[in-house]
Amino acid sequence: MKINPYGNIQNIYKKSIEKQQPKADVSKKADKLEISTEAKLMQQETRISTERKEKVEQLKAQVQSGEYKVNPQEVAKKFYEFWNE
Repeated sequence: MKINPYGNIQNIYKKSIEKQQPKADVSKKADKLEISTEAKLMQQETRISTERKEKVEQLKAQVQSGEYKVNPQEVAKKFYEFWNE
């Protein structure tokens, strides 16, 4: 009786499985991506997004120049409303 080392164990069933399964030609396949019309519409800039960008730019300028002041009472009020309502 011959004992094969673990590294050289050959699976006799592997060859029959390979014969049964045809190999796919990978070079003929390609990925395809389609974007729906709804997604395309969502990507377009809207009036709201342009207004939001303008507001953000104004706030950035105020923060950088030191003109932006935070009202601590309003902040506390909003926190209270959020956690208690």
